[in-house]
Amino acid sequence: MLRFEVSVDDLLRSRFALSPALDLCLLLRSLAGQDQPLPRAWATRLMPTFERLRRETELDAVLALHTPQSGPNFVAPPPRGLNQTWADDLATIRATPLDAARDEYAAAATGPSARDPRVRAVLDSPDAVPRIAEAMDQAWHELLAADWPQLRAICERDVVHRVGVIGEHGWATAVESLHPSITWRANGIEVGHFHPVGTVHLTGDGLLLIPSVFVANIAAQLEDPWPKTLVYRARGTAALWGEQETTPQPDALTALVGRARARLLLALDAPASTSHLARSLAMTPGAVGDHLAILRDAGLLVRARSGRSVLYRRTPLGEALVAGSG
Repeated sequence: MLRFEVSVDDLLRSRFALSPALDLCLLLRSLAGQDQPLPRAWATRLMPTFERLRRETELDAVLALHTPQSGPNFVAPPPRGLNQTWADDLATIRATPLDAARDEYAAAATGPSARDPRVRAVLDSPDAVPRIAEAMDQAWHELLAADWPQLRAICERDVVHRVGVIGEHGWATAVESLHPSITWRANGIEVGHFHPVGTVHLTGDGLLLIPSVFVANIAAQLEDPWPKTLVYRARGTAALWGEQETTPQPDALTALVGRARARLLLALDAPASTSHLARSLAMTPGAVGDHLAILRDAGLLVRARSGRSVLYRRTPLGEALVAGSG
């Protein structure tokens, strides 16, 4: 079990962030069979490109740096906030000093693939960092960039939901909702999913919380330069994978309001903006706006401003229709 000792200052300094580089690493691990497998449709679509990149780029050197439990920090630098982009991460990766990268190679690159002569030649070369960065950049653009707006929208919606839970029910409820193995006990966060790790003191620096669609269950980052971090599965991930695996079937809600409006109603299990809904459901903002207006006029949704965004949520009537649809 892992336990975080939490103070009031820690709660005030805890924050959410998104990490494109971390999600790319998790995707690569899944495609390489180092982590949970992807849904069949995603694997079928991405695997040919992944195998080609392994032949044509230095991607095997990137994969050699990952152990079953971890990987070197420089290929997944800690994010600064919710606006983190792949360009931000790539610039940080490219700026890694060679000596620092080699220290991480020595600790991480210990598996059979690290003994491959081609991989070893990359890791031992004086230009190892730019070669690894280039391989990751190509993998990003060919494997993840096209899907990232939708995946990012899912993670952003998750953060909106968690912040709402914090405001309404407090940090204890919000943290326990991240994963079934997490409990709030005696002013601390206990994560039962891990093998015995012990107690970690946050010392007033707070906890970094990162939603991801690729993390298998829940993961922790406890080593510098990362702040103490929990990576958890974003709400909506299961629906995303399900949409890729199955053909939607007609139901009572779809028959009543139409497929697009039924999808919007079902997606609004947490407040969301028009742009978030459009990206997460792969619909145009104009179409989403038109459907939301109709649902709102019918008394199924209400809207309210939150900062610079307008968020929609279901009314009691909308909740009743969704519940009745099963």
